[in-house]
Amino acid sequence: MDKASRRRVLEAALGAVVGAQALPGTAQAQVQAGPKVPFTVAQTLLPIAASDESFPVRRIYCIGRNYAAHAREMGSDPTREPPFFFQKPTDAVQLVRVGTVADHAYPTLTKNYHYELELVAALKSGGRNIPRERALEHVYGYAIGLDMTRRDLQRGMGDQKKPWEIGKSFDNSAPIGPIHPVETVGHFEKGRIQLQVNGQVKQEADLSYMIWSVAEQIANLSDAFELKAGDIIFSGTPENVGPVVKGDVLLGKIDNLPELSIRIV
Repeated sequence: MDKASRRRVLEAALGAVVGAQALPGTAQAQVQAGPKVPFTVAQTLLPIAASDESFPVRRIYCIGRNYAAHAREMGSDPTREPPFFFQKPTDAVQLVRVGTVADHAYPTLTKNYHYELELVAALKSGGRNIPRERALEHVYGYAIGLDMTRRDLQRGMGDQKKPWEIGKSFDNSAPIGPIHPVETVGHFEKGRIQLQVNGQVKQEADLSYMIWSVAEQIANLSDAFELKAGDIIFSGTPENVGPVVKGDVLLGKIDNLPELSIRIV
């Protein structure tokens, strides 16, 4: 057998081995790349509006005190100091489907449970040190969301100079609606944002009142973290945050997005 023939035989044998590795039910199929795991962990997915696709959530970032009036009511100076951010775990997400009123459990440990209605930006890409003028290129779409807060725990830990994740980063603390692609809804630089509780308007402002725009939030976050596809950003809440009790129905509205509604149970 000449060299060319031997090469063809070896290539065919190698192809058979590779094929066997990809076929279920064979001994070769039992060989897996990477370590085995004892159990699987569910991935947080948000539906993409008017699509059978889902948006995989990697991280949840939230900006604090991003409307001047809200900053004042929280005892802060609303001048343009550097923005600050905190995070929620991805499994804090509670999906609220369009046209429904989702039951939302009043959480444990608190007696002062607050609403904060926010515009949410969902990223399709990221990076480090993203310039503000290029930041919106990384946005896949937008949603409407609530940053629910155990205010007494947040304030108590803050008074003790301790981290206040317990007030912000608990189960179901991030109710959110479907993601609406930029191609459908555009970018949000202005527009009404409003929250009603039992039909009474509690929060109302314009998105243009943000101290830091979505583009500026992305740019500032990318100086501290490497942003990636799947990251979502809660972009801050207007003034008049306040408490809810069991039985209250919350209705959130942002111009050009479907309403979001939950019932406290």
